[in-house]
Amino acid sequence: MSETARPMQAAPDPIDRRTLPDGIGLVFADDTLLVLDKPPGMLSVPGRGAGVTDNLITRVAAVFADALVVHRLDQATSGLMLFARGAAMQRALSLRFEQRRVHKRYEAVVAGTPDGAEGEVDMPLRLDWPQRPRQVTDVFAGKPALTRWRAIGPVPRGDGAATRMALFPVTGRSHQLRVHMAFIGHPILGDDLYAPLPPRAPRLLLHAAELGFEHPLHGVACRFSSPTPF
Repeated sequence: MSETARPMQAAPDPIDRRTLPDGIGLVFADDTLLVLDKPPGMLSVPGRGAGVTDNLITRVAAVFADALVVHRLDQATSGLMLFARGAAMQRALSLRFEQRRVHKRYEAVVAGTPDGAEGEVDMPLRLDWPQRPRQVTDVFAGKPALTRWRAIGPVPRGDGAATRMALFPVTGRSHQLRVHMAFIGHPILGDDLYAPLPPRAPRLLLHAAELGFEHPLHGVACRFSSPTPF
């Protein structure tokens, strides 16, 4: 199996170098979109309840007033997020996600050693309403969810075998990568929601490492990357 995204050229340097606060990386900005590097532990959008209001879009909008959310990352996940500047660009970029015309590559460290060098998990998911935001596999009532994976290599650890993996979500369900890796018996290290006994790690070892798409305005194919911090 090979990753199926079309070849993409490197994105140009940002033309807007305004500084974002608290370790948020500005990877690229033009007058239509932003690509940011989200730190782990930060919500993508406002949460519910007291004490969960701090989030990436609020901080970004304080600097780029026209920034709008296109997609999300889990609070515990780090890496690349795409934001539109204005409603028209938000619609255009959201359509690319809906049509699966966006290249997404994540990197993770999972427990154990998978059988084979690559594979896929095709298992529908739905919300576990009594235990939300947990998601569960459900072949009858779940929504289609497909993840492709490729083993990169073993990760030396003193508390058991672990493997670094590249993950390619074809669909974009909530918690998809975390649930799918746990489903095949290789939960992501540091996942305190889906691992039966959470493997010890200082954080969820899941990072959005690559993002690629055709720029809606001028058609240039762009690829952005963020080094995996673990």
